[in-house]
Amino acid sequence: MTGDGPTPGHGYNARALRPGTIRTRRARVAAVTIAAVTAALIAAPAALADVVSPESGGGSPNASHIKTLYLIAFILGILIFLLVEGVLIYSLVKFRWRRGGEPPAQIRGNTKLEIGWTLGAASILVVLVVVTFIFLGPIKNPSGSKPGGYVAELKQSGGGGPAPSRPGLQFAALEQREAPGPANTHLNIKVNGQQFLWRYNYPPNYDQVYSYTDMYVPTNTTVTLDITASDVDHSWWIPKLGGKADAIPGHTNHTWFRISEPGTYEGQCAELCGEGHADMIGRVIAVSPSEYKAWLTRQAGYIKESQALLALERKTRGANGP
Repeated sequence: MTGDGPTPGHGYNARALRPGTIRTRRARVAAVTIAAVTAALIAAPAALADVVSPESGGGSPNASHIKTLYLIAFILGILIFLLVEGVLIYSLVKFRWRRGGEPPAQIRGNTKLEIGWTLGAASILVVLVVVTFIFLGPIKNPSGSKPGGYVAELKQSGGGGPAPSRPGLQFAALEQREAPGPANTHLNIKVNGQQFLWRYNYPPNYDQVYSYTDMYVPTNTTVTLDITASDVDHSWWIPKLGGKADAIPGHTNHTWFRISEPGTYEGQCAELCGEGHADMIGRVIAVSPSEYKAWLTRQAGYIKESQALLALERKTRGANGP
């Protein structure tokens, strides 16, 4: 016989052995989506971060502690997975059905085994809780600036002065205590999210020195951030410098970092905030304390010059009429 009927002498349908095709539209869409996502991850390795762990590398203590805590939980999870899957595969092979073999024993319960795995799971949970609380303090609480940092130089030169009082200050969590150490061991920068850019105001006169997109900070200096937004929700995230912090209108969140070596650290708004969300990037540029002081002076001069030119332009337009 020919066609779709049974093959003579074989007793099977030859058509059933032909390679299957993706028939439904839903299956084709799923296959194309999986292929596209795989290709995007391969083409943009930055999307994989550090593949199995959060990014770090800026030398910031909180980012390093976040990565270490994540790796501890990840490795523990891998060990448990290998144990469970190993026992499962062993049982499937060892006690698989064999032709002519004896029927397997029917086990209705094992009190000792059930108590054992319950205590084991509880012990693992206790270990994770203890380890998390050990790392939580160094992640939440800003460390002091290192010797040679910007605020240390200001303190030695007598130019630091006490930082402005900010009652009820919290960092990265609710109901948290004040940052450790004297207030002038931290450099506080105000971060404001706006569609679709970041604005940074620098001390001591926050309204006189500011920048957009690029934040300049001195090395070996603990930088604390007061983060808010002017319009919609945004999310401040520089992966190598620690966790994300939401920027919410009418509310101020706080986080911190400390960079040991000069360099540029890039990030992206991590909260969908409108059609220009993909363009809302952020960069932290770490320079030496002396370079940071020089940059502050230059930036203040550029801003004053721009304000003077704008005032002159408005005056000229007013004199000449609309």
